[in-house]
Amino acid sequence: MRTALKDVLDAFASGDVAKAHDVWQRDEEIDQVYTGLFRELLTYMMEDPRTITSCTHLLFMAKNIERAGDHVTNIAELVSFRTTGHGFDEARPKGSASLYAAGNAS
Repeated sequence: MRTALKDVLDAFASGDVAKAHDVWQRDEEIDQVYTGLFRELLTYMMEDPRTITSCTHLLFMAKNIERAGDHVTNIAELVSFRTTGHGFDEARPKGSASLYAAGNAS
């Protein structure tokens, strides 16, 4: 996450659309880490209810880091728009969307 923030700020300062696009594509990695951590912490809470409080705090921290990754992605899109007049052509990668998909029992 820290690397993504540094890279997107460098891309913003220099107007480097390719670097911004690279950061934009890395958002999915951050989402996947969050999803994995979410599932692992949920398992701990189910196995031992005494961990619910600490795991909940960790979940909020992880969600805030994931959300910061979304802001980094927004900056990357801004770099593209500011430099080229349009955003990136493909759809925004969203790895954690499967976490909320209907019927997802995993």
